Amino acid sequence: MYKLLLKPLFFLFDPEFVHHTVFKLIKLSNKIPGISNVVRSIYVIKDKRLERHLFGLNFPNPVGLAAGFDKDAKLYHELSNFGFGFIEIGTLTPKPQDGNPKKRMFRLTEDKGLINRLGFNNEGVESAITRLKKNKGVLIGGNIGKNKTTPNQNAVKDYVYCFNMLFDYVDYFVVNVSSPNTPNLRELQEKSNLKKLLSTLSDLNKNKDKRKPILLKIAPDLNKKQLLDVVQIVIDLKIDGVIATNTTLERVNLKSSKKNETGGLSGLPLKDKSTEVIKFLNEKSKNAFPIIGVGGVHEPEDAIEKLSAGASLVQMYTGFIYEGPGVVKRINKALLIRDRI
Repeated sequence: MYKLLLKPLFFLFDPEFVHHTVFKLIKLSNKIPGISNVVRSIYVIKDKRLERHLFGLNFPNPVGLAAGFDKDAKLYHELSNFGFGFIEIGTLTPKPQDGNPKKRMFRLTEDKGLINRLGFNNEGVESAITRLKKNKGVLIGGNIGKNKTTPNQNAVKDYVYCFNMLFDYVDYFVVNVSSPNTPNLRELQEKSNLKKLLSTLSDLNKNKDKRKPILLKIAPDLNKKQLLDVVQIVIDLKIDGVIATNTTLERVNLKSSKKNETGGLSGLPLKDKSTEVIKFLNEKSKNAFPIIGVGGVHEPEDAIEKLSAGASLVQMYTGFIYEGPGVVKRINKALLIRDRI
């Protein structure tokens, strides 16, 4: 139904407009008594063999929703009904910000990709907390960043603020230094900057009554030396894991007329590149830390490929848009079949 009816209709309109419209429709429909249970009965697979135990957390299944889809924690309950094992909210910044000027999202339909230059548009961390206080059992990751107006030399303060504010309301943290849409943000991936930021957050974490997992989200455009630096820093500072990867600035073998729009490219064109990064990190670290694989997960085979390359969990965003809600169930079913072979 999604691919035959809804997707062709949605793809007639601006991606960001559709995103907000669908959010409202899902929110409204779930207010009808019984709808939430019906959706769960269709899409959720409960099976002990799908569970993953990582970072001291129990993930109901290994398929999560990547950050950027539910930036402000407005729909995580409803989205979990589609079968996701975990939901990552954000990227959240200390202060609300509008992000970059519209139009700022572009479908590359022929390539099953998406270019965005949103720029951390969000209502601010405090706004998200008011909704996270109502969480009833959804495993939540909190993706944090810095405000656009905050210079890099003061960026650590923004991450610390978000970390402290969100601490009681998320299950794990993701440090986002890899979005291409906030000016100079990726400079924070450089060795000295990254070490300072992660060591500060790690020290903060140790002083909490009970620490929470901290993961680092990296760009797919890092070279091998930079990736080796990431491996060393993560191991040295005992960071809990890595999310590989964010969107790419690379444009290779694309068919769409919109391929030259500025911003980060996600979806199927990113699949192989993100998988290569996962494999490199896993091999060079000798499986020293868990990796969440994201980038181009559209079909069960894509998820299995990333898990085989060394990922412990996978996430999706663009694939969810192109393939529809049934894709989560298809992936989990395929994983169960694989485990039986």
